Amino acid sequence: MARIDTFLFTLLGFFLACVRALPQSTSDPNFVGEVINALQVGLVKDINAFITLDSLTTNIISVNFDAKNPLIFELTIDRVMSSAGLNGTVFATFDQTFSKPVVVPPLGTKNSGTFGNVLLPQGATASLDIIPFGELDLISTDVFLRAATIGGKLGIPIPITGLKQSDVPTVYTLDLS
Repeated sequence: MARIDTFLFTLLGFFLACVRALPQSTSDPNFVGEVINALQVGLVKDINAFITLDSLTTNIISVNFDAKNPLIFELTIDRVMSSAGLNGTVFATFDQTFSKPVVVPPLGTKNSGTFGNVLLPQGATASLDIIPFGELDLISTDVFLRAATIGGKLGIPIPITGLKQSDVPTVYTLDLS
């Protein structure tokens, strides 16, 4: 079943690359995101959140995530904007432009590297309540990537907006020293 999903998603990716090259008078910028959501092919394998003693006063944490690539060609992630939470409540938001883009190999995964400035809009104390669940929902995520890159160079720019993904495994690391 996974091979069929991968094949269909790859075929769809090539189709989208060809369609994007055609001039269009009406274009839905959310189309790619809607297709990914419909196929339930998430781009995030897991999330790691790092909470420090300072986080309790600043409401800022650090995170990293493992991006997964279900396609047979390389993807390079340049920027991610995301709101994550649980049961429809947003507990974390960020807008991260990667100084060194995240190059995800074909049919593989790649860690984003840890980055800060992840805001906890509910506050750090209230956000501690979601730790026992061990998961987050990506409520709204926009990814700016390039498809079919070679070693992270060149590629076809594809903005993917409105991605949603449920039950992403999340590990919370508390450093309260």
